[in-house]
Amino acid sequence: MVDPIGLALAIAGAVIAAITAGIGSAVGIGTAAQVANGVLAEDPKKFGNVFILVALPGTQGFYGFLGAFLAIMQLGLLGQVNPITFGQGLQMFAACLPVGFAGLASGIWQGRACASGIELVARRAGEGTKAVIFAAMVETYAVLGLLVTIFALMGIKLG
Repeated sequence: MVDPIGLALAIAGAVIAAITAGIGSAVGIGTAAQVANGVLAEDPKKFGNVFILVALPGTQGFYGFLGAFLAIMQLGLLGQVNPITFGQGLQMFAACLPVGFAGLASGIWQGRACASGIELVARRAGEGTKAVIFAAMVETYAVLGLLVTIFALMGIKLG
């Protein structure tokens, strides 16, 4: 039997995962893009060097979407809805939070790291790899948030 409150909690968790990680990506990309546009106004040839640094914070949004998609698939919302209790819905809600909040924070901070990396590339075009490495270190925490969400969802047995 499907408890409507449990189902609503599970869906709310999926929504929070997607929205918060998406916000982190949007803010991060926006921060990096602002700096990149300033650099490109001076030297349009550096587009290739700064593009990866602008795009990098966008991965958090994908992680949040993946976490939400896995939760929706587990619920069976694309077909017949699996039976879910209030407790299971609460578990699914909690399981979706790590990817959402890790994506929110790391997307914003990765955008800042990328913006600084873009400033480095503006002065020393050959140093782009170092800037990407520093920005990718922030990515680690978004990946860990996704892994926690995946493992937590795997531990919830519905039906």
